[in-house]
Amino acid sequence: MKDKHGLLSAPVPQVMTKMAVPMAYGLLAVLGFSLVDTYFVSLLGTEALAAISFTFPVTFFVSALAMGLGTGLSACLARLLGQGQHQDAARLTSDGLLLALTSVLIVAIIGISTIQPLFRLLGATDTLMVYIQDYMFYWYIAIPFLVIPMVGNAAIRATGDTKTPSKVMIIAGFMNGLLDPLLIFGIGPFPELGVKGAAIASGLSWLITFSVAIYLLRSREKLLQFNKPNITNMLKNWRKIAAIGMPASLTNMLSPVNNAFVMWQLAAFSTTAVAAYGAGTRLEAILLIGMIAVSSMLAPFIAQNSSANNPQRCLTAIKLAIRYSLISQLSIYLIIALTAPYIATLFSDDAAVISHLSLYLYIIPASFAMQGTMMAIASSLNGLNRPIAALSLSMIRSLSIICLSSIGAYYYGEKGIFFGIASANVLVGLLALYYAQQLRIELQLEIDNQLRNESQLKLNSETPA
Repeated sequence: MKDKHGLLSAPVPQVMTKMAVPMAYGLLAVLGFSLVDTYFVSLLGTEALAAISFTFPVTFFVSALAMGLGTGLSACLARLLGQGQHQDAARLTSDGLLLALTSVLIVAIIGISTIQPLFRLLGATDTLMVYIQDYMFYWYIAIPFLVIPMVGNAAIRATGDTKTPSKVMIIAGFMNGLLDPLLIFGIGPFPELGVKGAAIASGLSWLITFSVAIYLLRSREKLLQFNKPNITNMLKNWRKIAAIGMPASLTNMLSPVNNAFVMWQLAAFSTTAVAAYGAGTRLEAILLIGMIAVSSMLAPFIAQNSSANNPQRCLTAIKLAIRYSLISQLSIYLIIALTAPYIATLFSDDAAVISHLSLYLYIIPASFAMQGTMMAIASSLNGLNRPIAALSLSMIRSLSIICLSSIGAYYYGEKGIFFGIASANVLVGLLALYYAQQLRIELQLEIDNQLRNESQLKLNSETPA
């Protein structure tokens, strides 16, 4: 059972590629999931689309919480698997899923009871509230089917298997695309449910991922126990998961805060700049998808190898991730810089939007190599059980974006905002490289100590009694 997927023994580049490529496909499916929902809801009209847009901060909050818990469980689980403690790993996984279920049920109960006051506080009108009420009620009912698979799939990835979770995400995305028009518009025998149909379609597709994740964890990986937990040990496991999961959740939540602040700044100049930035952030997820995939596999890989006392494999993985970020993102930027105006025309036929989006593409993606480096080092720090250091990188980036984009806006307008964001990415990338250097020194020290101990053991074995 130990090292079933080769995280501790197979060549590091081979393992990283084997884990990251399926992750990239799965992430593309998730992006498609969101785009399909948005497209079909947009066919209901501007009010329905605006109403769904109001729900994004809430749905992102829940997703960020789930991703954070998944990161915490994955890192803790990988360490136990690296030490060969499969029974303890199964108990940790079971307790982790129970923590996720408890958290999401609390969120759902509070969410259902606060739909009206919360979204009115966000500025929703009476007309939009009708759509929001319909959508969010069913969305809250369905979120256990979203959160449990997200956390469960993170546990599966901790074993080294990224193919299965990715296949499940792709199937779920396909089912969502199939069910959306049937339930939204009432095609054939299906009822016409409007926006609530979109929420129900999402819930049914999530149910597939829920069922598969539970089956795999229970039957294939033997990482799920249904016996009554020991409360003391369960709370201990919850604290271990939360120690990494909560900082990771906060890290995920910083991104929409940054985007909201930049949108607010751009709105003071023109709506076309806001539209261009919105399109640019959607492109950003695609341009960085390779680094997102690498970062997602890096934490469990490093956690397993660190626990198995394999510092050389940890160091090799970190070096490869940085190298990949610098080479791949700079190569992508060269393509983007040559084709920016043509890409911009795919998103709008408004000359002002095209101009702003082209400017965005010329400036911000140039910093993605450093942003990717930051993502890789933050993930590595989580794998080494240093979540606060990982969170500090994201917080510094967030504060830098706020400060530098504000300075840029004051002196150079929209262009200054874009340069401020890029400068913040470069700044935090350089800081991440400093962290990487410190990790290199620490890991190299461990490697040197291992070599000395091995040499001493060999010398002792060769010395006559």
